[in-house]
Amino acid sequence: MNTRRHFLSTLLGSSAAGLLAAQDSPLSYKGENIQFGLVTYMWGADWDLPTLIQNCQESGVLGVELRVQHAHAVEPTLSLPERQAVRQKFEEAQVIALGMGTNAEFHSPDAATLKKHMDSAKEYIKLSHDIGGSGVKVKPNALPKEVPVEKTLEQIGKSLAELGDYALGFGQEIRLEVHGGVCDLGHIQTIMEVAARDNVRVCWNSNEQDLEGEGIEANFAKVQPYLGRTTHIREVNEGKYPYDKLAKLLVNADYDGWVLLEARTKPADRVAALAEQKKLFTDLILAARKAAA
Repeated sequence: MNTRRHFLSTLLGSSAAGLLAAQDSPLSYKGENIQFGLVTYMWGADWDLPTLIQNCQESGVLGVELRVQHAHAVEPTLSLPERQAVRQKFEEAQVIALGMGTNAEFHSPDAATLKKHMDSAKEYIKLSHDIGGSGVKVKPNALPKEVPVEKTLEQIGKSLAELGDYALGFGQEIRLEVHGGVCDLGHIQTIMEVAARDNVRVCWNSNEQDLEGEGIEANFAKVQPYLGRTTHIREVNEGKYPYDKLAKLLVNADYDGWVLLEARTKPADRVAALAEQKKLFTDLILAARKAAA
């Protein structure tokens, strides 16, 4: 059974956990299973696999979504023994490979293009399974002007349903990143209603569009029932995105998953910056849990 102590030891580290436990800080049980990880976009793009794993260990960020076509070179071209070796490296380091971050997208009206992306997603589903991952991130990713919006949303949803059925045999989650020209959460909700698969989920992406209309709370509610095991954020101390509100929403939803940093800035010391981002977001989660207690 997951406990408050489990949350503290995994998200903050044992020393900070001991301090807070000694103070007996009142914390809601909600949000106790939120963990902080990394998307290897920009900050991890040029790290080979040993460097990536080492930097995750040093920063205390022990979960990672592997973006494709980056220096760590975890790709479908790997043989089965090579995939097993990748899995072993992660397991020995006690760093969790959360899965693959792909560029597969399903909006194209061209049947051949759509099939190409579907086939690619299926290859990454198998790869994620083989390296010990739990899911594959995909994208909506646009609304072609020559096609009615409703038709494109339905096509994306049906494509996800097919992938979900395929991924079920590999124990994988399909994670639809709210991305590109399909950032309207109402559109994402429609796609998910069409997909209608338990293992097809939404990867919240912390976009500016989240704040439009009735605001982040109303938009979050549209997709909360479909949230998957990964959520993307940018640097907590950059820009105007209300990460404090997001933290409260995740805690109140008792979110059980990984909040993954998809960084944009270029710090001199990325390992130190990664550890700092973990602390900044952890502080927001703790504050939200105290408020919910």
